[in-house]
Amino acid sequence: MKNPPRSEAADAFASFSIAVLRLAGHLTAAGDALAKPSGQTSARWQVLAAASHGTMTVADVGRALGQARQGIQRIADVLEAEGLTRYEDNPAHQRAKLLAITPKGATALAEIKSRQTEWADALGAEIGTRDLREATDLVGRVLEGLGRGKTGPT
Repeated sequence: MKNPPRSEAADAFASFSIAVLRLAGHLTAAGDALAKPSGQTSARWQVLAAASHGTMTVADVGRALGQARQGIQRIADVLEAEGLTRYEDNPAHQRAKLLAITPKGATALAEIKSRQTEWADALGAEIGTRDLREATDLVGRVLEGLGRGKTGPT
């Protein structure tokens, strides 16, 4: 079966999408390397960082990170078992506990952030502030388009 012809804009978007997926893989690998000395992974680092911004439910963390609640729940349970986070009662919901970072979790997060700052300073200086801000704006526009339901065939 022959693929229908695509517009130049569709080809450009496909190339952009592939580049972003490759970038995501590299960022995850870099995040894992930055988090590893503190006994963490990128995924665990993200959940710790979300919990450090104030107590929120696991579902809230999932929405903030664009991840499924179930995956975040598994990570949150491991972090809680290791004493890096804790669950607190939620006055707004009897079953959906709030996830909060512990002092031990805050220490691990601070270590990771210190390594990430050095890494980001060097890479950001190499790429350039203006280019990075323009790329961020572009990704934001794509996310907005996807948020308006442009995720598949119409």
